[in-house]
Amino acid sequence: MSGRARLALCAAAATLMAACALLPLVSPATWFFQAVFLVVVQTGVGALTRRVPLARSLTLACQLLVSLLLLTLIFAREYAVAGFVPGPEAFRYFGELLDTGSDQVAQYAIPAPLTPGIRLMLVGGVVLIGLAVDTLAVTFRSAAPAGLPLLALYSVAAGLADGGAAWLWFVLASAGYLMLLLAEGRDRLSQWGRVFGGGARTPGGGASAGGTVAPVRTGRRIGVLALGVALVVPLALPALDGGLLDAAGAGVGSGTGGGGTISAVNPLVSLRDSLNTDDDRQVLSYRTDTEDTQDMYLRIVALDDFDGTTWKPAQRHIEDVPSTFPNPLGLKQDVRRSEIRTRIAAANDYAQDWLPMPYPASGVDVDGKWRFEPVGRTLVGDHGQTTMGARYTVRSLIVQPTAQQLAAAPEPPADLRREFTAVPGSLPDVVAEKAREVTKGADNHYEQAVKLQDWFAVNGGFTYDTQVEVGSGSGAIARFLKDKRGFCVHFSFAMASMARTLGIPARVAVGFTPGTPQADGSMSVGLRDAHAWPELYFEGVGWTRFEPTPNRGSTPEYTQTRTPTGENPEVPQPSASSSEATSAEPSADESCSAQQKRLQACPTESALAGTAAHDDGPPWWQLLGLAALALLVLVVPLLPMLWRLRQRAVRLGGHGRGEREAAGHVLAVWREVVDSAWDLGIVPDDSLTPRKAAERIVRLGGLEGAAAGAMHRLASAVEEVLYAPRPRAAGGVAQDARVVVGALRGAVGRMARVRAGLAPRSAWRVVWAVAERWAALRAALRARVPSLPRRAQGRAQG
Repeated sequence: MSGRARLALCAAAATLMAACALLPLVSPATWFFQAVFLVVVQTGVGALTRRVPLARSLTLACQLLVSLLLLTLIFAREYAVAGFVPGPEAFRYFGELLDTGSDQVAQYAIPAPLTPGIRLMLVGGVVLIGLAVDTLAVTFRSAAPAGLPLLALYSVAAGLADGGAAWLWFVLASAGYLMLLLAEGRDRLSQWGRVFGGGARTPGGGASAGGTVAPVRTGRRIGVLALGVALVVPLALPALDGGLLDAAGAGVGSGTGGGGTISAVNPLVSLRDSLNTDDDRQVLSYRTDTEDTQDMYLRIVALDDFDGTTWKPAQRHIEDVPSTFPNPLGLKQDVRRSEIRTRIAAANDYAQDWLPMPYPASGVDVDGKWRFEPVGRTLVGDHGQTTMGARYTVRSLIVQPTAQQLAAAPEPPADLRREFTAVPGSLPDVVAEKAREVTKGADNHYEQAVKLQDWFAVNGGFTYDTQVEVGSGSGAIARFLKDKRGFCVHFSFAMASMARTLGIPARVAVGFTPGTPQADGSMSVGLRDAHAWPELYFEGVGWTRFEPTPNRGSTPEYTQTRTPTGENPEVPQPSASSSEATSAEPSADESCSAQQKRLQACPTESALAGTAAHDDGPPWWQLLGLAALALLVLVVPLLPMLWRLRQRAVRLGGHGRGEREAAGHVLAVWREVVDSAWDLGIVPDDSLTPRKAAERIVRLGGLEGAAAGAMHRLASAVEEVLYAPRPRAAGGVAQDARVVVGALRGAVGRMARVRAGLAPRSAWRVVWAVAERWAALRAALRARVPSLPRRAQGRAQG
């Protein structure tokens, strides 16, 4: 193997080893196999073009083009020319995916689901990093700067990931970079000959063949030693708080004893999905010793840091859970209160880092590794501790201030006011202007808060709608105030932001509404009870709940009392459970067709999705010219595989509506199953009836259970299409086909599956189709000129 080829392999390996740090961020990790395939192909294209040889810029262009074609084939073949050549529609779709993926990255907790947008960001990002590493280390023969893109890839992953395998990702990324440096050093050293080998001399006076190995061995030892120092030395430095391995061993909280800090993932990421779920499964159940449960909000965490992009928990000091919590901040003795006890049980499949509790809690009895954050009065799991299956008891206070006490509240302490009234400079001026307009005539902060709540919940013309996108940035609040349509996130964010502009300390709480009473006296809390609400601070009372969201939760009694100004606003009736406004229709992602997406007509598409859609890429003539070159290098050998992928997508993706379309769809699905079985070694027999053919595939493919049943259902659907007077549209045939094909693939070995993918036997149908068309063309020509053969024969005889 040449030195440059070895360097190319090491560059690809270094990229993939650094990309392993991304594995904990998304589940499942199947995207990694696509990234491996693309990086390997990209490396192979670079190796081939360098052997031609081509100019460095052309080598880079060929690699970039082939990578783009493959990305188009994987992610946007429905919008591409011939399934893999990107056009304006494909680039527009790429822009939509990237825009959606960037929003989803901010919405989902780790590990995030592998949505198409996130998958494109991961695979495309790894491919681009791989291209940069290959260009620097191999094309330009400078491996040291190639560490910068590798460091960027690892740093992004390390900054987001959390778990016990962090040290492993560091070792892999570091080892990959060291391997790349050693490969470059070996390549450079080999160009100087053996005089610098340092090895023993042969009897003839020459250097031994193994002499050049000595510097390589020395480099390996130095690399291993440096890697070991990076791992071990931070453990001996207290100022670093455990160094690298501490991040691997710590959970959400870090530190030892009573110290440490907490910087948690935003818990709002799944709130919209919970409200829109079709399966309102129970996540919590509880029993309490008070009969009035309308104010029993189960609070998870408080979001008190508004940075201009979103509300999130601030980084806070955490400590061991005390047996009795300190008195709530700002609560005076003259405010009426009573203590209650609540026994809570979390579902076995409900995993939450924060412990849901009534607010303000005064004590909790819970097993596991939990830490206490005193400012928000919340408990957060440590070392991977979650609520899954937790059983715990909470002592909490029911605080009942009067309207007079809230109206007479003095100014809060300066430090608290400074922290909890801060708004970003990017907040649109319309937010503060609208706050002053709505609260005009109020004499104190309490009256301002009530006016804000009533404006949102009663008389402002707002509509509760869970299908509205959450949005990000300060501009999202201004859009909500203009459109007047949203759900609890919009209402709580907007009221808290407007309260801060008025000088009222405010934050946003996330948790659950009280839930639904059960026959046994318990309360059941489901996913659709997820909620967010603002908490405003009043000196003498403390943090106080308000409810601006229409028809959600319950309006606090102290905001319904006649205000000192004589106003008595009507308030919505309390709802003990989730809103009836939650739609049972499918979400926009499910109901929006591909045509609507292309036209940007989906109601929940981000407003930014269209900005990237106007990039039509390079000129057509340049794109087609480069595509022709890529065909010679890569695509032609893969044409059978590409044809089968396209056929599979068309056959299983069709949806018949009328009788003719239904028949065509069923027959296409049947042909796909027969061809897939052929690719895996079961040669088709067209002389058999569909039922006999199905029995043959079941027998030869070793199908059992659900797969065998799916095969027989397909055969019945084909018989109905072929022989019934009025065939009906058969539902689920495509899913049955996927079940059968999956079972057939699982019954054969790995090499058989690889051969079926790269060289499918059913691709012979293309050859047969061409031969049939050629025979038909010849027959048509003979029919048009029937006398030509006879005349020629007559002249030969004469």
